[in-house]
Amino acid sequence: MEAETEKIKGEKKRYKPVLPRTRYWPIVQLNKNKKAFIETVTNESLKNLITLTSGRSLKEELESTVYRERLRMKQNPWKVDPKDEKDFWNQIQKRLIEMPHDDEAKKKETEEAILREIIKRYANEISGNFKNSHYKFARTVITFGFARLLNATRVKGIKSLWSKQLDLDDKIHVVGQVEQLRRLARRGTIVMVPTHFSNLDSILIGWVIQHMGLPPFIYGAGLNLFNIRIFAYFMNSLGAYKVDRRKKNLIYLETLKTYSQEALKYGCHSLFFPGGTRSRSGAIETQLKLGLLSTTVAAQREHFEEDEEKAKKIFIVPVVLNYHFVLEAPSLINDYLERKGQERYYVENDEYSTSYKIIKFLLKFFTRGSDISVSIGRAMDVFGNYVDNHGNSLDKQGNPMEIKDYFTTDGLITFDAQREQEYTRILAKRIVEEYHKYNRVFSSHLVAFTAFEMIKRRNPALDLYNLLRLPDEDTEIDYAEFRETFGKLREEIFRMKEMGKINFASHLDGPVDDVIKYGIDNCGMYHALRPILKNKKGNVTTQDMNRLFYYYNRMDGYDLEKFI
Repeated sequence: MEAETEKIKGEKKRYKPVLPRTRYWPIVQLNKNKKAFIETVTNESLKNLITLTSGRSLKEELESTVYRERLRMKQNPWKVDPKDEKDFWNQIQKRLIEMPHDDEAKKKETEEAILREIIKRYANEISGNFKNSHYKFARTVITFGFARLLNATRVKGIKSLWSKQLDLDDKIHVVGQVEQLRRLARRGTIVMVPTHFSNLDSILIGWVIQHMGLPPFIYGAGLNLFNIRIFAYFMNSLGAYKVDRRKKNLIYLETLKTYSQEALKYGCHSLFFPGGTRSRSGAIETQLKLGLLSTTVAAQREHFEEDEEKAKKIFIVPVVLNYHFVLEAPSLINDYLERKGQERYYVENDEYSTSYKIIKFLLKFFTRGSDISVSIGRAMDVFGNYVDNHGNSLDKQGNPMEIKDYFTTDGLITFDAQREQEYTRILAKRIVEEYHKYNRVFSSHLVAFTAFEMIKRRNPALDLYNLLRLPDEDTEIDYAEFRETFGKLREEIFRMKEMGKINFASHLDGPVDDVIKYGIDNCGMYHALRPILKNKKGNVTTQDMNRLFYYYNRMDGYDLEKFI
């Protein structure tokens, strides 16, 4: 087989494209036939919704949708919303009012015509606008621009902007099962399921996908991000379709699920953020949204229905993203605390929502020494079984197994909604397990965990909200005590890695004082109020307990508290 990588200066890896001819990329084929694809999504959604509303009033479902959409437009309008939104929903409401009541056949025909019109509007809104020429340009800009920023800070002088001394892979460390992922991308359809902490995640994953030589993926990105022009351009270029989380009505959610399912059947590699949104608390997601995840199970069944012997496999690949700091941490943790404490907590809006702020952050982020880690997990089938490099599903003993039997009743491939819901729950549980296993502990995560837990232990009578309001003098920790506790926790992390329960970044394995300093320097480095720092006396303290709590939560779920 042809060599997988090319060696360049510094012995860095450069992956050759898995599918060099771009016209064969599934996403290119889908966009070439976009009109027909939208029609398929519309027809399948219509069929599914008629089944789902069987025994109920379809008119009531339509009226409920109109009411919710009119309320959304009034209470939470966005710049990215279509200009004709109000006119469209007014016209739908008028048609519902004028619907014939004495002719059941005519009434049903009108209801289904209105339903089809709404579905088609949603499908066109969700649909991505991928163009190969834009993809190539966006890929070049991201790779060139970010790499030049790195050189500008690390190699002094204006000429360093054009130097090739440093690349993005000096900052973004892609680790884990990369070779397996590349092999499986030739054999089936990949569904990448990353953790989700920042609005930067989508662009980061887009770079990682092209860095690994994979064809572009389609992925659902929050419609709110399309308010930001620079994000809108890059996400469109990198294969995003739009997900409007304001819309909770049945018609929209079913259209979104069908869009995802039909794209998987089309063979498009896909990316889901199964947490549904960015982690507000800073913790790794433990409760995943099952809607889009269920489309992988349904698409796999339909592959078997079409051809039992040559059915294309769908592979689920967990991905864990690690940052030393998250741009939106202050607003995210405030949002989390407001929801958790309701009237007990007052929230201040600190969201980054303009192109200027995003560009300013990128400049700050990429001109500092903070690394990013992207951990590629071992691939699984849609039931959570590991697969080998040939795509064969493996049982717990590592023996190949046939997965079509999961869909079989009396020797036939059948649809069973309850059964597939259970399979989706099992898959979600397995993804969460893999997240914790492939998480790479950064020193910034561990210093934050150590500090917050030590403060918490010194104030056992306080609940979370009173703990967060502690005065500055009560948050100071003697450095010698901090160092000893940090060392114990680090040793436990090392032990857990040997057991295959966690991973850690290479910088965690060094002289303890150096590791602590690196963690403190990087934790929340861009925030005006630092989550953790050393004071003039050399002791450890914080300028903001909320932000310290956010970074502390990254180590939640490992039972490390018992070692303090």
